[in-house]
Amino acid sequence: MITTIVLIQAEPRLIPKCAVALAGIEGVTDVYSVSGEWDLIALVKVKAYEEIAQIVTERFPTVPGLVKTTTLTAFRAYSKADLEQAWDMGVD
Repeated sequence: MITTIVLIQAEPRLIPKCAVALAGIEGVTDVYSVSGEWDLIALVKVKAYEEIAQIVTERFPTVPGLVKTTTLTAFRAYSKADLEQAWDMGVD
C-alpha cells in the first residue's frame, strides 16, 4: 500500500466543504483540519503510483475551495507498534 500525505490550503470560508469533498474521494482515507500554514491534511492510500497521480492531479482540482496542495509520498512507515514488534523479535 502506498501512502501519500497531501497538505492543502483552502479558502477559509470553504474549509469544511472542501474537507467533506476530499473525504469522499476514493483512496482518501482521512482528512484532518489543522492549524498553521496548511488548512487540511489528506491521507491517500492506494495500491499503485498511477492512482496517486489520478487522485491528486485530476480529482483534487475539482474540489470547491481548494487553493494549493503539496504532495508527500511516504517511502517507509515507522510506528510505535512496528518498533515494539521489532524489539520483541530481537531486531536492533
